[in-house]
Amino acid sequence: MPKKAVPHQYHHYNPQLKHPARRLRTDGTKAEASLWKWGLRASQLRGYAFRRQRPVLHYIADFMCQELMLVIELDGCTHAWEEVAQRDARKQADLEAAGFTVLRFTDEEVLTQMNSVMARIEVYIDSFEAGRRG
Repeated sequence: MPKKAVPHQYHHYNPQLKHPARRLRTDGTKAEASLWKWGLRASQLRGYAFRRQRPVLHYIADFMCQELMLVIELDGCTHAWEEVAQRDARKQADLEAAGFTVLRFTDEEVLTQMNSVMARIEVYIDSFEAGRRG
């Protein structure tokens, strides 16, 4: 069982996955590029810094915000395959056990309903900020 991640720590960064993560950033999907460009890059979303293809635990998260303890995963058509779905479920369970919240979106949602995707992320941010205020 992984230890809990907390906002002021390095969030279980896995340096062994640095080079595969860099390759994934270079070869990202259209949906990943769109979400990054139109929503998450350069602290565009309420000033929160997101990282793309971030090594965490023994996985590479599509997007991660350390301060929000949030991982965003995008699922393409292969994620409907049983083997990939099982791997995704395990990844999500491990990330949640480490203290992260995982939001999942399909590539299609990102490409055709970007406003809805961003609204769901903002709902999470609102609840996170409300929880911090007590």
